[in-house]
Amino acid sequence: MPLQENSNTQRPRLTVGILTLNEEKRIASCIQSAQFANQILVIDSGSKDKTRDIAASLGAEVFEYADWQGFAVQRNRVLQHAKGEYIFFLDADEEMPAEMQAEIEAVLASGKDEIWEVQWNQVAFGKPLTLMKSTGGVQRMFKTASIREFTGVVHEKAEMKDGYRTVRRFRSRLFHYSRESIYGSLNKLAQYVQLGAAKRAQAGKTGGVLRGLASGFAIFLRLYFFRRGFLCGAEGFLFCFFIALECFFRYAALKYDAHDLNHLAERK
Repeated sequence: MPLQENSNTQRPRLTVGILTLNEEKRIASCIQSAQFANQILVIDSGSKDKTRDIAASLGAEVFEYADWQGFAVQRNRVLQHAKGEYIFFLDADEEMPAEMQAEIEAVLASGKDEIWEVQWNQVAFGKPLTLMKSTGGVQRMFKTASIREFTGVVHEKAEMKDGYRTVRRFRSRLFHYSRESIYGSLNKLAQYVQLGAAKRAQAGKTGGVLRGLASGFAIFLRLYFFRRGFLCGAEGFLFCFFIALECFFRYAALKYDAHDLNHLAERK
C-alpha cells in the first residue's frame, strides 16, 4: 500500500523515479516492487513497445521525452515532475526487495538530508548470482530539494546544493536484472559502448585496441576472480565477459568511431 500522508505527523512523501526505453518485459515487476511510494514517475525515452501503457495501468505518472540527450537530462526531467520530499531513483531492470521498504520508511521518518546508496544482487541469464560479491555502491535516494542537477552522459552524478552530504548505504540490496538474454546484452553493449566512449572523448582521453584489451582484461579479472563470478557457473562467466567486452569496445570506439562520438558530444 502507498504511504499515506498524515496531517498530524506530517510524514514526508516519497517519489520513485524510473527511466524507460522499451521495457515492457520488466516495467511491471519494477513498479510493483515500489508500490508503497506516494508517487511513481516514469520518464520514457520514446518506447516503441507497451512500456508506457503498462506503467500507466499500474498507477505511474508517465511522461515521454523522446529527444534523448543522456541519462542526466532524463533524471533532471524526473526532478521536474517529482512531488515527494524524498526521491528514490529506480532503474527499470531493478526490483526493490521487501526489506528495503522498511529501510526507506525509516529514512522518511528521520527527516535527514543525506544521500543513500544501494548495492545490487545481480540476476543474469535467469540465474541469481548469489555467490558473487555485490556490485553497486550507487547513490539513489536524496532529499529532492537538495539536488541541484544531474550531470554526465552515462554513470550520471547528482550535484548537490550547499555542499557535502553524509553518504549512507542500505543494508538490503536491489535485484538487478541487467543481463536477461544474449540479444538484449548485445543491444545494451552497443548503447553503453557509445555513451562511455563519448564521455571519455569529452574528457580528452585516447583509445585503441591495446588500451581496450588492458581495460577489458582488468575488469574481467576483478569480477570473475576477485568478486567470485567463477562460483556462479556459465551465467557468471557470461556476466563478467559482457562487462569486459564493454570496457574493450569503449576504448576501441574512442579511436575508430571518433567522428560519430564528436557528433554525439555536440548534441549535448
